Amino acid sequence: MKYRVHRLDFSAKDDQGKLEHFLNNLEGDLLTIIPNFKKTTLAQIYGVTGKVDFLLIIEKMAKSRE
Repeated sequence: MKYRVHRLDFSAKDDQGKLEHFLNNLEGDLLTIIPNFKKTTLAQIYGVTGKVDFLLIIEKMAKSRE
């Protein structure tokens, strides 16, 4: 099995359409999405709020017949 890891810069309130478009254009199967939270303010550091900086998207590639 082969896997592909994509990095997608993401802003939760502005990029929902961007994420949907990206997911619909994957060649293989979506395995998981891992958000990376950027901690920049005291509220974010203490867990009150969070800001997603980017997403790691893991894609399982279809088996090719060689």
